[in-house]
Amino acid sequence: MSTELRINDRIRVSEVRLVGPNGETVGIVPTADALRLAQEADLDLVEVAPMARPPVCKLMDYGKFKYENAQKAREARRNQTNVIIKEMKLRPKIDAHDYETKKGHVVRFLKAGDKVKITIMFRGREQHRPELGFRLLQRLAEDVTDLGFVESAPKQDGRNMIMVLGPHKKKADAKVDAQAAKDARSAERAAAEAEERAERDAAHAAGPVAQKKERGRSENLDPEIDA
Repeated sequence: MSTELRINDRIRVSEVRLVGPNGETVGIVPTADALRLAQEADLDLVEVAPMARPPVCKLMDYGKFKYENAQKAREARRNQTNVIIKEMKLRPKIDAHDYETKKGHVVRFLKAGDKVKITIMFRGREQHRPELGFRLLQRLAEDVTDLGFVESAPKQDGRNMIMVLGPHKKKADAKVDAQAAKDARSAERAAAEAEERAERDAAHAAGPVAQKKERGRSENLDPEIDA
């Protein structure tokens, strides 16, 4: 369905409720009079509320109105953040090394501004020990408390126990921080490369190192050895 507003001679009703260019209410006037006022002010007559009775029209610069609306929409899209939910699966009897690896992934997701769904998978007799999964989820939440918070408390879902962690930072802020860190690393690399070049240039400017003169046969220190 088109959202294009009717303007000027496309407005077919006999009368409109007219609003001035500064938002002031003019009142109900014949459409012909409203068009005349628009022409005299070098503006457009724009139908802003077509479902009203009578329709509401406003005097405005329609081209400027469309441009400003497009700018606002573009800015809204730029600031829009798409929240992504990552998932991490653990076993209730996970070993220390695997736990640290999984926790590292969770930390990375939270730093990026993403939510993380933590799933504890129970098998066999483990299903009768839900407290193991609950304690594991509590431990993980405490380990990443600086980066995220428990958005959805642990709950049993069939053979699984699920918890959702939310990031403290918004995704847009996380992107800014990540870009700043990347720029800082690039600057450090550039500085290190510049320092290396300076050292090479300084060594080159000092000239070649004098090489040891090769000793000839006449310089043989053993007089008994003669060709």
